[in-house]
Amino acid sequence: MVSLKMQKRLAANVLNCGKRKVWLDPYEAFQISMANSSMSPVSISSLSYIYSFIYNLKKMCGMDIRKLVKDNLIIKKPNVTHSRWRWRQAYDAKSKGRQCGYGKRKGTREARLPSKLLWMRKTRVLRRLLRKYREMDKIDKHMYHDMYIKAKGSVFKNKRSLLESIHKAKRDHKATENALFDQIIAIKAIVRLARKGLHGRKKD
Repeated sequence: MVSLKMQKRLAANVLNCGKRKVWLDPYEAFQISMANSSMSPVSISSLSYIYSFIYNLKKMCGMDIRKLVKDNLIIKKPNVTHSRWRWRQAYDAKSKGRQCGYGKRKGTREARLPSKLLWMRKTRVLRRLLRKYREMDKIDKHMYHDMYIKAKGSVFKNKRSLLESIHKAKRDHKATENALFDQIIAIKAIVRLARKGLHGRKKD
């Protein structure tokens, strides 16, 4: 069998890859082996001529190899890709809640998902909502402060419970205002009647 070590090395240089990436057509081994045997012997007389000779030799060899590459007798093998199929399968299963049993867990519950982190997430949501409502003038600064303190003390389980509490507080506040307004009107009416009575007595 013909040795194609040199052709493989030159092809790797031309294709800009490693020797293990070069594929040589086994059915055209003889033709590939003849790629660098077309030069006739030349008498070398000086050092400068030696350098030019080596340069021309490399150039000719490269040209021969390039022709073989063009004819698809020498091919650069495709890159071997690391398959992500198994990872995707496992990821899809985990997103559905599989592969998360006691045997797959490492670390305590607190280490895997700290309660402090959960509290921070919830509190940030609530405080963001309160800030937004205050800027939109849906709540005043007094109600904001009251709800802020309650949110800090974990009174509200989620955003929905905070919204319900805000609406309830606003309803109660409005009802209290209406009751006070009615009381004031009633007191004014009583005072007016009393004044009329006093005025009538004075006339008598």
